[in-house]
Amino acid sequence: MPEHRIGTQEEFEAARLELLAEEKALTRRGDELARKRQELPWVPVEKDYGFETSDGTQSLADLFDGRSQLLIYHFMFGPPYEAGCPVCSSIADTLSPNAVHLKARDVTLICSSRAPLDKLLAYRERMGWSFDWVSTAGSDFHRDLGFLHTEEELRPFLEGEMPPAVSQNAEACGTDVLGYVTEGPGLSAYALSDGTVYRTYVTTARGLEPAMAYYGLLDRTPLGRHEDGEEIFWLRRHDEYATH
Repeated sequence: MPEHRIGTQEEFEAARLELLAEEKALTRRGDELARKRQELPWVPVEKDYGFETSDGTQSLADLFDGRSQLLIYHFMFGPPYEAGCPVCSSIADTLSPNAVHLKARDVTLICSSRAPLDKLLAYRERMGWSFDWVSTAGSDFHRDLGFLHTEEELRPFLEGEMPPAVSQNAEACGTDVLGYVTEGPGLSAYALSDGTVYRTYVTTARGLEPAMAYYGLLDRTPLGRHEDGEEIFWLRRHDEYATH
């Protein structure tokens, strides 16, 4: 544990009140951004995508499963992967138990990946998740959203200094670096109205942090995320951590 400034209870309370004012301002700003997300224009999805599911091939409209809203987490699990991305797996740990609560608010939550369906379902069983998981069945669904990249597009990144976490995660997925970073994570949202599917929101990178509940909790601990300078990325699948 590093050295830290020590203070009195009175000093703590004064500093905490100052911080609380900033936290409340951030909460109000978050509410404002949520309203702006919901005010984004809806874009009709005109392409006819097909998805392999446990109930056979389905359309994007079918994936709503009788509800009017759909959230899709684009899970990094490419065709050459032997196991899902550890980071996406940590996100799925948060998504799975929340699916039932989202259903109560007329929202269906699923994951989609490019790997064959049998690989996805076997991995889901290993991880103990309950959400529906679909394969994009060779369609351009992930590519059209910016979650699938070509080698040419990735060349500047591949020729640069490779972050240790990338090589580590590629090995954990049973593929090489190119095979790993070809895939990208993301979250997209849809509405179904009068038989038409509309895309309403898309995000990736740190926009996915609301689904990474552990970071919000770590941000409230004495050491925070404590990731700077780590040569070995700490995140693992939940069944791969050493017993503490």
